[in-house]
Amino acid sequence: MLGWALTFAILSLVAGVLGFFALAGLAASIAKILFLVFLVLLVASFVMRALRGQSVV
Repeated sequence: MLGWALTFAILSLVAGVLGFFALAGLAASIAKILFLVFLVLLVASFVMRALRGQSVV
């Protein structure tokens, strides 16, 4: 999922440089949402591993 967020972030940067502002805004929004979902799932994974007594790292 982090890969998708990075892909959309790069797409938004390229689109912004080329002048496609609507596409850049859409791609940036998708990248932000996917990155936030990734972070939530990462924290949830760490918490679940810690509760099971496993190493978090």
